Parts: sequence; structure tokens; C-alpha cells
Amino acid sequence: MIREAEFVGYDPLKLQPEPPEEAVLPAATPPAPPPAISPYRSAIYIAASTLLSLTQGLGMNLIATNVAQIQGYLGATNTETTWLIAAYMAPNVSLSVALIKIRNQYGLRNFAELSIAGFVLVSLMHLFVTDLQSAIIIRFFSGVAASPMSSLAFLYMLEAFPPARKLTVAVCLVLTNISLASPLARLLSPTLLEFGQWQGLYMFEISLAFIAFATIYLLPLTPVPRAKVIEKLDIVSYLLIAIGFGCTAVVLVTGRLYWWAEVPWLGILLAIAVITVTTAVVIELNREKPLLDIRWIASREMLHLAGTILLFRLIVSEQSTVATNFFQNLGLLNEQIAALYGVMMVSMIVAGLCCAAVMKPERGPAIHAVALVFLIVGSYMDSQATNLTRPDNMYLSQALIAAATAIFLPPAMSAGLTSALKRGPSYILNFIIVFLATQSLGGLLGTAVFGSFVTIREKFHSNVLAEHIVLSDPLVAQRVAQLANGYGRVITDKALLNAEGIALLSLQTTREANILAYNDAFFLIAAISFFALVALLTHVGFRYAAGKFMAPRVTGEIAQPSS
Repeated sequence: MIREAEFVGYDPLKLQPEPPEEAVLPAATPPAPPPAISPYRSAIYIAASTLLSLTQGLGMNLIATNVAQIQGYLGATNTETTWLIAAYMAPNVSLSVALIKIRNQYGLRNFAELSIAGFVLVSLMHLFVTDLQSAIIIRFFSGVAASPMSSLAFLYMLEAFPPARKLTVAVCLVLTNISLASPLARLLSPTLLEFGQWQGLYMFEISLAFIAFATIYLLPLTPVPRAKVIEKLDIVSYLLIAIGFGCTAVVLVTGRLYWWAEVPWLGILLAIAVITVTTAVVIELNREKPLLDIRWIASREMLHLAGTILLFRLIVSEQSTVATNFFQNLGLLNEQIAALYGVMMVSMIVAGLCCAAVMKPERGPAIHAVALVFLIVGSYMDSQATNLTRPDNMYLSQALIAAATAIFLPPAMSAGLTSALKRGPSYILNFIIVFLATQSLGGLLGTAVFGSFVTIREKFHSNVLAEHIVLSDPLVAQRVAQLANGYGRVITDKALLNAEGIALLSLQTTREANILAYNDAFFLIAAISFFALVALLTHVGFRYAAGKFMAPRVTGEIAQPSS
């Protein structure tokens, strides 16, 4: 899952090929261009960024994708084990806000070294996990320690490219690396569990942490000037935001398991989130040097961008939530779906490289349209699934969805960063808040929404199917008899044998209801993607028409004085 893109500390004019039109350049001699980066050095920093991306992503996903497998080791239920995910996400969704200013005030080198040292230390703490309570505490600190890792992954990828390619090629590659973590975790999990069970998962995480530790110490980033940027009210605002985002994350992770209206503490957490975030907004609106520029974040441009990214984040939950749970509902384990995860990874890599090759600011809408078409086709194909559907039947559809995941975000992120950089480095933090909220919380929201939708639709289909299961129907009676015949040699009582047949038919009915519910979810995602594509094409069409309409007027106004 994507956390943030922290570009503060880089000169915004160096990140753009041309300065903004409204900028007033001094008359002094322009600075010398940065030295060319050798291919060898560039390759090393790309490899380091990839390592950091996968270290952070696997640390988060190895536990999240194996909740059912590790609950036995911890002696807990599935619902109780899910608190490991909630504990990890609660601090992780907001900590990057504080890390930006911490990095700028205390130096990039210190930030990198202390961050990776903390990550290694927390990874080692997994060795002392003995029960669910200790695991939840350590996962909380893991969420804290992992937050800087994706920031470092971005910075190392930026280090590998010249300024003209930082917002195109670098952004595409690092976002592709981060997207690879989820399918890679599912691909590696069966082997790790086979050799080391629960310990195998965190021993692998510890190994990656030590490799990343050595990498950061051997490959320093370009230092940036320090500045005293942290104010007392920044701490107050951040704590309020952290509490609000953390409570929201816990609700989104656990809400569909406890069910939304069944336990009062879910509502209490949401109320706390609303109060704390609202208080932070009020404080920021009345500060001369706010941590967040709420007025810019609430501008039409940023709301449009945030809505676009959030909608896409909801849609791509099809792959990480709906498709995976569909196969698990059919009784397939990760090792039986491994080839499908391999197809997803190959598709992401190819799509990410293609996006890096063609991406330009003016091509953003076209790339988004292609991504939405992929989502429509892939989701609609998945909506035709049956109880005979197997992973190899979804290779093409899941490859399309994986490709869409890799190519949609880079243009959107590049556009947001360009808009923020035109206003100055301080606006990067504001963009990160928008990106963070739509990615971290948006991903959790997608899981919660579609998980709840599947649950509701399963109950609906179960009731519809149950209405047609009556023993007076000859077909139903024949099916019950066929299912019961398998136990005819061990059960001689006809009443018990008939009851066993009815129980088996009930299980098949529940399975079919689940399949129909997942098909509904696939179709809903295809429908949302279709309407998003229509909205995108309509928006582009209006902009094109407005440009054509305004051009003659502007030309006439300019030409009139000369006549």
C-alpha cells in the first residue's frame, strides 16, 4: 500500500524543466546545472529504492495476507487477529506528516540513519512475540517505524534521475515498486510459512531490514540545507490529525468484522475522529504559518484531484480484496493462487515501464482513460465467475487490473506535485496530506466498503436460494439423495442420512450465494469504472471546447487595439 511522496528539500525549480511564468528570476548568474549521473550510480540508487519499497511493503503485507494462517499460532480468532492490521495502520496513516518537518529540521542523513535503525530494532522485537497482546503492541511500533521507509524509497529513486525525469520516470518506477509488494507478499507467504510458520514471516522481514540498514549507510543521499521549521502549534495540529486518522483507520479495518451498527465503540471512535480533525482544521485556519493550508486543500483543483485518486483507490480494491477473497471462499490457498500473483507482478512491471516511457503532463487524461478501460474490461470479465472458476481463468482480467493499478497513479501524483511546486516547497506538505488520506485511508475504505457489500449481497442471495430449496421439489429431493449417498456406507439411519444430505446442500447453497455476491461486487466495480470514464471524457471534452471557444475571443481582444 502507498504511503507518501516526500519531495521537500529538493529545489522545486530543479524539479521542473522550466520555471513558472509568474516567477521573477534574479539578474544574477544562473547556477550551474547539476552534474550528470552515471548509469552505474543511477542503477545502484534504483536498486536501493526498490529494496526499500519492498522492505516496507512486505513488512505491512506479510501479516495482512496471512491472518488466517497465523491466528492458530497466536491462539486467537480471525477477528482478534485482524487487530494486528489495525494496530499497524493506526499510526502509519498519519506519521508522514510529522516526518517531513523532522527531516527538514534535523537533516536528511540523520533522518535516514535513525529511521532505518528504528525499523531494524522494531523488526527484531518480533522475536519476542508470544501471544496476541504482545503481537499487537509490536505491530503498533512496526507501523511507526515503517512510515519513513516509503519516504526513503521515493528519495532514493529521485536521486537516480536528472531533474527533468524526476516527476515522470522516477515517480512511475517507485509507485510500481510499491504496488508490487502486495502480490509479492502473497507469492512468498506459502514458502515462508512452510519453512518457519509465523516465525518465518518476521524472520524474512528482519533479513530485509538488515540489508536495507546496510544499504542506507553505504549509499548516502544528497544532503539538503537544514531549517528550523517545527513550531509548537505544529505538534498540537499533528497530534490531533494523528488521533483522527488513527481512529478512522481502526474503524475501517474492524468495522465490517464487528459490523458497523452492532458495537457502540465504533461510533465513539468516529466521533473522536471528527472532533479532532475538525479542531485541527480550525487551528490551521487561524495560523499565520499553518502546518496545512486548508484553503488550498479545499480548492476546486485539489478537491478534483483528491476525488479522482480516492475513486481509483476504491476501484483497485477489486484485486487486493475482492478477487483474493473470492478464491479463498472457494477453498484455494495462497500456494494454489501463486501463478496468478506472478501474472499480476509481470503485468505491473510491464505497465509501469510503459507508463514511464510515455508519460508527459499533457498525456495524463489519456493514460487515465486507458487505465479505466482496463478496469472496466477486467472487472466485467471477473463478474462472470462460477464455482468452476480457477486462477488460470482470471489471468487476463487480473493482468488488466494490475496494469491499471500501475499506470493510473503516476500521472495523478505528478500533476499534484507540479501544482504544489508552482506555489512553493511548503505546499508539498499539503499535497502529501491529500495523497496520504486518499491512499492510506482510501485503501482501507475500499476494503471496508466492498467487504461489507459482499456480506450484504451474500445474505440476499442466500435468502433467495433458500426459498427454492424445499424437499417437495423433486429436483431438490434428488440432489439431497445424491449428496447423502456418499455417506450411505457409514450412516444406516435414513433420517440421519437425509439430514446429512440437507446439510451438504445448505453448504453448497451458501457457496453459490457467496459466488453471486462476489460477482455483484465485480460488476459494481466495472460500473463505477465506466461512470468514471464517462466523467473523465466529459471533463476533457468541456476543456477542449472551452479552449476552442476562448481562443478566438482572446485573439480578437488582442488584435482589436492594433486596428
